[in-house]
Amino acid sequence: MRHGHGRRRGAGAVLLIALLTAGCDSGAQDASGAAGGEQSAAAGTVEPPGDIVLASGRDVTGKGGIRQQLIEEWNKEQERKGSGYRARLVELPGSADQQRSQLLGALQSGSAEYDVVNLDVTWVPEFAAAGLVQPLPDKLVDSDVIESVAATARWGDTVYAVPFNSDVGLLYYRRDYLKSAGVTETDLGKGTTWPVVQKLIGDLGAPGRKPDAAYEKGWTAQLDASYEGLTVNGIEAFASATDGFTVTDKEGRYAGSVGALKAGVAELRNRTQAAYTLPDAVRSDEADTLTDFAGGRTAFLRHWPYAYRTLHQSFSEEKLGVAPLPGRAVLGGQNLALARGSQRPDAARELIEFLTDRESERCLLDAGFAATRRSAYEANDLTCRAAKTPGQPTAAPTSERTDRMPRDAYGRPGYARGTLLPALEKAVQRPRTPLYGAFTQTFTAQMARLQGDSPPSDEQLANSLAAALKKALPPK
Repeated sequence: MRHGHGRRRGAGAVLLIALLTAGCDSGAQDASGAAGGEQSAAAGTVEPPGDIVLASGRDVTGKGGIRQQLIEEWNKEQERKGSGYRARLVELPGSADQQRSQLLGALQSGSAEYDVVNLDVTWVPEFAAAGLVQPLPDKLVDSDVIESVAATARWGDTVYAVPFNSDVGLLYYRRDYLKSAGVTETDLGKGTTWPVVQKLIGDLGAPGRKPDAAYEKGWTAQLDASYEGLTVNGIEAFASATDGFTVTDKEGRYAGSVGALKAGVAELRNRTQAAYTLPDAVRSDEADTLTDFAGGRTAFLRHWPYAYRTLHQSFSEEKLGVAPLPGRAVLGGQNLALARGSQRPDAARELIEFLTDRESERCLLDAGFAATRRSAYEANDLTCRAAKTPGQPTAAPTSERTDRMPRDAYGRPGYARGTLLPALEKAVQRPRTPLYGAFTQTFTAQMARLQGDSPPSDEQLANSLAAALKKALPPK
């Protein structure tokens, strides 16, 4: 999902924006992916092993972030072994859709020497069905990988990718705002339902209870129909209304029903009605919603795990809370796959295994990502040695912490075991199909009609969506 398109920026969120944009140039290299430094083998000589090139979107943990640190650790290991291999990270510019197009074009044409590609979980069926990535050993996705996350690694019965970092929708909220409305219990916890959130929003809007001069509406979410945001939020509403969202079968063919679609439309309409939702949400992406929430315009925010670290740079635990999203949340994240044209497949597989092992996943969790392995959340003897744990005192004389994210007694993010792990376990996938691009375009085009001046009825929109999806996806 993309990050920001230059809309308004409140003065109260300057620190937040600095943190968001810090990763935009993190370690970016020539996106052509050419494995520099390799020499052609001359007669009687052996060609050096060369670079293992990993192509990925940007690292939300910032410049020189945890992904780059893990790659550097692998390189040190290769130096100790004398293997001659060295991994290199190539960061792709643009939005997620643009990155997908770049990877598809590069792998189909063979124009870039990528060995490993970091795929959004929704892209795995497409790249696998097109033969652009190679099958991987089943052992790389073992029983330690969270079950819901492990399911994103396969297409059919074959492992084509290994979960690298996960993602899931979460509910962030202002504890101090709730207290101002007379709410005494501000720990919303796992049992919070959407009607409860709506009631709290109603309390905040009662006469004389406006929590802050900046406050406008109850909540905001990524409802911009021009990208994946509306699809994600829509599927979360649909899945909550139907206890799961089934619109494709295991072969990626259309398998929905008008009745289920009607229930989903009704739930999305309810969640986004004007009485609760910031008007700007229909034009907002991740950066916009984070800015609005940090600026005090809303009391609730639907966002991803990386916002936990970012928001805590501005808010204390007394002011900021986080809970699983009411109902069902969408599973996101990226998986590492072995590119079809890799000239160094054995070393590339070794890199994938290193970057997704137990310790690397703990490092990703400590840095602010959602780890894919259960051990990262539960094994108290597991630590990250590849990188300095964020949030520890600096060498400065004041010994002030440079990262204010709350942590538990074992150095993990404070919400990791009690909130993030359960949310991942319960999360739902977006439809699994090689034609996911066609699905999301169709879905957002239809759901955007709810944002118009004369939106159709639930039944009208459900029938229209069903007809459109039958055309976009193969018939059952």
